[in-house]
Amino acid sequence: MNDTIRTLLNRRSIRSYTDKIPDCKTLEAILEAGTYAPNGMGAQDTMIICVTDPEVRDTVRRLNATVTGDPNRDPFYGAPVVALVFANRERPTHVEDGALVTGNICNAAYALGVDSCYIFRAKEAFESEEGRKLAKSWGVPDNYIGVGTAILGYHKGDFPKPAPRKANFVKII
Repeated sequence: MNDTIRTLLNRRSIRSYTDKIPDCKTLEAILEAGTYAPNGMGAQDTMIICVTDPEVRDTVRRLNATVTGDPNRDPFYGAPVVALVFANRERPTHVEDGALVTGNICNAAYALGVDSCYIFRAKEAFESEEGRKLAKSWGVPDNYIGVGTAILGYHKGDFPKPAPRKANFVKII
């Protein structure tokens, strides 16, 4: 079987992490793969902010958790790295473009032996006053919104088995 197909079939969303951070070279390769995601009209109007600083990561975690109604919850499952994807809201494909970047990050991570999970609520977290201020401090333009978050690290415990695929998932006409 082709390595790319094997990666796509075997990658799982991980919801329990050790505190080990992937090495810089691996992390850079994962993030670079995000920059090669398909995007509307080739505009490349997305931006990745990668957070490894524990204090900043905890702030982002709290912003995301607040959206769920429980600011003490850990929606990042203890992952030591948080890759935030922003996209230019003025582009008609900004949500799709950001989602593809986030997906590329998750798939590249698995291909390089790093675990991941796609986390939502970036839009809401970075629409808050505190979120906008934080994004601005990172150089994220005002017209960019949070689209997705890829948490990265190494799983703790057993690697999850795939759920069976639902019947009639694909129909070829």
